Amino acid sequence: MLTSFLIAFGVSLVVLQIMVFSTTIYLHRSATHRALTLHPIASWMFRLATWLTTGIVPREWVAVHRKHHAHTDEEGDPHSPKLVGFWKVQLGNVFYYIKESRNEETVRTFAKDMLKSDFWDRIAFNHGGAGLLICTALTCTFLGWWGLFTMAFAGFVYVFVLSSSINGLCHHFGYKNFDNTAGNFRSVALLTGGEGLHNNHHGRPRAAKFSVRPSEIDPAWPIIRTLEVLGLARITKVPA
Repeated sequence: MLTSFLIAFGVSLVVLQIMVFSTTIYLHRSATHRALTLHPIASWMFRLATWLTTGIVPREWVAVHRKHHAHTDEEGDPHSPKLVGFWKVQLGNVFYYIKESRNEETVRTFAKDMLKSDFWDRIAFNHGGAGLLICTALTCTFLGWWGLFTMAFAGFVYVFVLSSSINGLCHHFGYKNFDNTAGNFRSVALLTGGEGLHNNHHGRPRAAKFSVRPSEIDPAWPIIRTLEVLGLARITKVPA
């Protein structure tokens, strides 16, 4: 039983990393802010990974996050701890996201460039729940009932620890390099593919690299640079 648990736990960590890097590289830096342009092959692979592991519909995530930037910590922000309270966002960020993602006006206004569905959207990527079911079925095929633990653990950490900390902790505490309401946490950045450097991101939203100090580590940056070297990504140049 211990061996089965360790294998399932290890697989859950792999799934969690796929969630994290698909979110920060594809959903956040590429689709939302156009900080980098992904080759169609790389884009499709990230879309597939996002669909299978998170069940997120990209246009909805993009719309909610763009609205957050348009109204950061002011009236209209979908999940500001300064407006609704730190613990409400830290513990319940997912519920604020779901509510806003179902707002058709938000999607039409902030993701108008993503409203047109292609073939893959129509048969798969617009149906987030189906992706999660397929991924869960696959993990159960290889791990038995431990597959349920794998997906549940990865999903819980992604939703209630990592994502919540970015929108809760990093908008309430943390050190600043730029004059905005977000904060940086190096420890959170290590766990979220660089997203914990949130003050830096709000200071330069279109920068593909989130770190600005030598002491700051953006784990997604080496992956992005590798994709660029392989011709699978083109990084948008922004002023220093």
